[in-house]
Amino acid sequence: MMVYLLASVLLLAVYQVHGQREEFKCPDDYGFYPHSVSCDKYWKCDNNVAELKTCGNGLAFDDTDPKYLKENCDYLHNVDCGSRTQLEPAIGSLHCPRLYGIFPDDVKCDTFWNCWGGEASRYQCSPGLAYDRESRVCMWADQVPECKIEEVANGFSCPAAGELLASIGSFSRHAHPEDCRKYYICMEGTAREYGCPIGTVFKIGDTDGTGNCENPEDVPGCEDYYGDLDLKAIRKSELLSGLENKSKQSSSTESKAAPAAPKQQPQRQQQQSSRPQSQQQQRPQPQPLPVSSQPSKDYEDA
Repeated sequence: MMVYLLASVLLLAVYQVHGQREEFKCPDDYGFYPHSVSCDKYWKCDNNVAELKTCGNGLAFDDTDPKYLKENCDYLHNVDCGSRTQLEPAIGSLHCPRLYGIFPDDVKCDTFWNCWGGEASRYQCSPGLAYDRESRVCMWADQVPECKIEEVANGFSCPAAGELLASIGSFSRHAHPEDCRKYYICMEGTAREYGCPIGTVFKIGDTDGTGNCENPEDVPGCEDYYGDLDLKAIRKSELLSGLENKSKQSSSTESKAAPAAPKQQPQRQQQQSSRPQSQQQQRPQPQPLPVSSQPSKDYEDA
């Protein structure tokens, strides 16, 4: 009885798939068309023959090409599925609810994972920031609902109103209790964590709530913060990098002001093939990682 029931279910599934293929008629000899109800399925037409295809688990078919010539599966959050609400059941792995996608960490609110084929790459927001799962960027930790107060500033509490001199302005700076390079800025009672540029540490000012980033040798107790690192070489490298960036920006401005005449393409390159190349399930270009995030590494190496 059980074997008969299983065989019946398999026959029904084959019949349904076959029926789907019979119902879909290719609008043209060649192209890629969205499924009517599924966001991660689509139809590939070749010589007017339709084939049902499925994107990777966590990807969806991008149907924005008006000519239906692009075969592109992109991250689910990048695709407007509209009425195509059905999806394949989730297939997950460690840190990846689906095999493809960008997902927040289950424990640390400043960490997120970029999953590709079930392999997770770990990223961490800059100090004081946290990954917002709605906008998918790193924001101030106190603006991310999932972050607890303890995570925002490691339990640091800003001074109560009136405890500091009014002369220091609308915000105050405070040293981190454990890390010479880190410090907190308090704004309207909210603490946000910052970090000094590499090669420097935070020096407490003469007035409560003030301070600046200075050379380690000028900050008592933090002289050996960088150990054996060659700070002079690091500073020189950063200086050269800054000059190089300024030079590139200047060159870019000049090129925009006086653009070079475009070269004429050879005639054979102007002829397009009547049959476009398939791009099925190429790795999508996910939206750029938040500018305030960086690949996970020790803070001292940032």
